Amino acid sequence: MSAADGTAPAPQAEVLSIATPINLILFSAFTFLVYLQLRSKPPATLPKAPPAVVFRTFTPKTLLPFNGENNQPVYLAVRGRVFDVSPGRNFYGPGGPYENFAGRDASRGLAHQSFDREMLTEDLSGPLDDLKDLDADQLENLQGWEERFLEKYLVVGRLVAEGDPEAPKS
Repeated sequence: MSAADGTAPAPQAEVLSIATPINLILFSAFTFLVYLQLRSKPPATLPKAPPAVVFRTFTPKTLLPFNGENNQPVYLAVRGRVFDVSPGRNFYGPGGPYENFAGRDASRGLAHQSFDREMLTEDLSGPLDDLKDLDADQLENLQGWEERFLEKYLVVGRLVAEGDPEAPKS
């Protein structure tokens, strides 16, 4: 009721303010998100690619340094193909169970399932091992290893004897 005339007071219009605390928080969050989207970003960097591998011709002497020592890649040859077995460095590199084959022709040892040094060609200047004396089981072993290497590792070259016309010049 009104004081003078006995009528009820007229309702007063509420003043709406956009400056409420929740609106200020929402506006600040929106502004921050727009800033994050529009700010300059550092350029994306790609990981460094491994060095390119060039298919080469090796002799037993030029293959020998690729035994994994001094941060060299680990290569080994099987039936004239040179494989980069560096991803399997823990097996074929220094201290690995097959380290005797690193930088060498591993064909005879793989065929015989023997990882002894006696399976390696000692005369690096002589002809390559022709493997003619291997029996059917040994040839099958060698074939299995060769297929495994072809599935897992890159062929980076081929092995030829010293004095071969395609042999690299020293």
